[in-house]
Amino acid sequence: MRQDDSFRLMVEGYGLTTARIFYYRPDAHSILNEFIWQFYDLHPRFPRLRGFLEFWHESIKVPIKSVEIAHEKLIKPSEVRLVGNEFYLN
Repeated sequence: MRQDDSFRLMVEGYGLTTARIFYYRPDAHSILNEFIWQFYDLHPRFPRLRGFLEFWHESIKVPIKSVEIAHEKLIKPSEVRLVGNEFYLN
């Protein structure tokens, strides 16, 4: 993802979403592992995270114990202003 793409997503309402996925190892069910997933997603439905978890369930087939989600909009509506004029030097 280019920097321009991430800025466009932030202006469209996406925020940085971090998910901590705790899962049991398939070869040792008593051992708990952690996987960190981070991307831009929409609160409160989290379509990208839901898609990833569906992929996990269908393809990886490792039991998930829990998922912790943190989400923060990096650009809030009050921080974006339209510029009325442009001035060029040289």
